[in-house]
Amino acid sequence: MRNRLQKIIASAGIASRRGAERLILEGRVSVNDETVRQLGVLADADRDEIRVNGKLVFPAGEKIYLILNKPKGYVTTTRDPQKRPVVTDLLSEVPDKLFPVGRLDYDSEGLLFMTNDGDFAQRIQHPRFMVPKTYRVKIGGRLKKKDIQALSEGIPLNDGEFHPRNLRVAKINEKSCWVTLTITEGRSRLIRRGFEALGYSVLRLIRVSVADIQLGDMKVGTFRYMTRKEIRSITGSSK
Repeated sequence: MRNRLQKIIASAGIASRRGAERLILEGRVSVNDETVRQLGVLADADRDEIRVNGKLVFPAGEKIYLILNKPKGYVTTTRDPQKRPVVTDLLSEVPDKLFPVGRLDYDSEGLLFMTNDGDFAQRIQHPRFMVPKTYRVKIGGRLKKKDIQALSEGIPLNDGEFHPRNLRVAKINEKSCWVTLTITEGRSRLIRRGFEALGYSVLRLIRVSVADIQLGDMKVGTFRYMTRKEIRSITGSSK
C-alpha cells in the first residue's frame, strides 16, 4: 500500500511527521537508492527500499532474523533493474518483507543475514562496530610467501588498504589454493580487488562466519531462523 513518505517515516518511529518532512527536504531520505528532496512522494513500505541517513526503514511489527546461505548468481538486494535473481527470491516461505544486511556480490556465496530490524542491520554494517567477517577464498595459483607478507602489512587500493587478519593457506591444489581470512570492513569487492592487486584471480569467495555466528553445514540456497543467543551476540541486548 502506497503512502506519503513522511507518514511512513513517522509510523516507523524515526521522527515526527514534521521532522520527517525536514529530513526529506534536507535530502536525507532515499527510495530505492534515489534521493528524495520534495514532499508528496508516495512509497510502499512493504515493497520499496526506504532509507533515512543511509539506514533502512522498516514498518513497525515483529522483528525477524534469518541466516541465508546465499548461492552464486543472486544479487544482494530486493530488486534488480537487470532482472537478475535477487536473494529475496529464496525466501518465498517467509511472509514478511526482509532486507539483506550488507553485501555479497553476484558471484560470492555464504552467510547473509536477512531481517526487518534496522538497528540490527546497522550494528552489522557500520564500520565503527568492526564486526569480523571470515571468508574462504579460492584463488588461481599458489599464494607466494612474499604476497602473504604483503597482505599482512596491507595492500594499497584506491579507497584505502586491504588488510586482512588471520590469513592462512588452508588447502593447496595443483593450479589453485584456498585461503581463509577475516575483515571488518564492507567496501565493495574488497577481497577480490585485494588479491587482483597482487595478480591473483578469485575463483570462489564464501563468507563462513560473522562475529561468532557460523554458516556451518547449511545447504546452499537454504535459510534458518537465528537463535535468541545469536541475536543477542550481535545486539548486545540481555532480552
